[in-house]
Amino acid sequence: MDPILAGLIGIACLFLLLGLRMPVAFAMMTVGFFGYWALEGLRSAGGVLLTESYSAVANYNLIVVPMFVLLGNIASASGFSRGLYDAAFAWVGAFRGGLASASVLGCAVFAAVSGSSVATAVTLGKVALPEMKRLGYSNSLSTGSIAAGGTLGFLIPPSTGFVLYAILTEESIGRLFMAGVVPGLLLTALFMAAIWIVSYRDPKAGPRGTPVPMREKLSHLAEAAPLLGVILISIGGIYLGVFTPVEASGIGAALVIVLALVRRRLSFDNFKEAVRSTLSTSAMLYTIVIGANVLNPFFAITRIPATLGEGLGALDLGMYGTLAVIILAYVLLGMFMDGLSMLVITIPVFFPVITALGFDPIWFGVIAVIVIEMGMITPPVGLNVFVVRGVAGDVPLATVFRGIWPFLIAMIIALLLIIAFPGIALFLPNSMFG
Repeated sequence: MDPILAGLIGIACLFLLLGLRMPVAFAMMTVGFFGYWALEGLRSAGGVLLTESYSAVANYNLIVVPMFVLLGNIASASGFSRGLYDAAFAWVGAFRGGLASASVLGCAVFAAVSGSSVATAVTLGKVALPEMKRLGYSNSLSTGSIAAGGTLGFLIPPSTGFVLYAILTEESIGRLFMAGVVPGLLLTALFMAAIWIVSYRDPKAGPRGTPVPMREKLSHLAEAAPLLGVILISIGGIYLGVFTPVEASGIGAALVIVLALVRRRLSFDNFKEAVRSTLSTSAMLYTIVIGANVLNPFFAITRIPATLGEGLGALDLGMYGTLAVIILAYVLLGMFMDGLSMLVITIPVFFPVITALGFDPIWFGVIAVIVIEMGMITPPVGLNVFVVRGVAGDVPLATVFRGIWPFLIAMIIALLLIIAFPGIALFLPNSMFG
């Protein structure tokens, strides 16, 4: 069988299996194994399945994921997330849409300990949505701000998206983490600007909160200081070269556990549930990495990535025209696939094209993650939208989707700025590594 034809059949089968609701990890393993078998024989396919599965699980850098997930779960179980939200509200709650802005700030900070978009949306949603409802915020603004703020968990380090991208492309996790810091802060600021504009146009959508005295502001900040300190130690330690991302994840998780125990905020049952949730999330991610490692050799021998690169080159669109086509493909896929699935399936195909065009692979990692973030809040899938809808309870799904449009515009602006000024993403990693 012609390798390219086999590759196209494999891609079609992959989407068919995903459409039949087979978990993405097993869909990739199935297509990768049987596709390799069809082209190279059963013995070679068995060897790929065995060796790639082992090498994926044995990858030392993947330890970052369970450690940072555990950090986020312990912070949530011990109530530190509530302290973050209260501190953010104390400082920005008196502005238009202040409660929604506090939610976005809380999401940004919690993203720096959880690394998960869904976990960020669920944790802050449970805290913030009842408060916004009590103060008369519109359902669209309150749910939209949480759904959009949750996506910051995929961009602000530690990010599972960056870890997967690094594994798939053999790029530095540390550089990717640093590359996500400034874009994450930029996107947070743009989200808050979007909230202010919505609240300015419709004051009833996001009423001002009661001003908080400076003494109370400082008190709330002191309450959140321990967790903020853990974030500074973890991320700052990576930037200063004191320890690696893997070491930072272990140190961060250990510090949060110690803080929770010292403050007597962590019961044995809560600790057990946090560990169980961490194991579940980590097992899911490890299985996805195994699936990607089995699928990629099949794609390699079909020459699909190389053929795609040649095809895009033949269109003579130029560097940025080709980039626009790739971004459009991500946007379309994001309407039907979740972020992690899209990342592991597309990166082996698009990454060779991007590097051949001369784009910086770290910079493209940021671009890919932001576009995938957009998919998390766009219909019809919009995973974060469904998560927030579940937390909100009585809010119609259409209302949540209506609330995300100002934030999608903010994401597009952030994307265009990073494309126009690559230094936004590359300044920190370049200064870190000289």
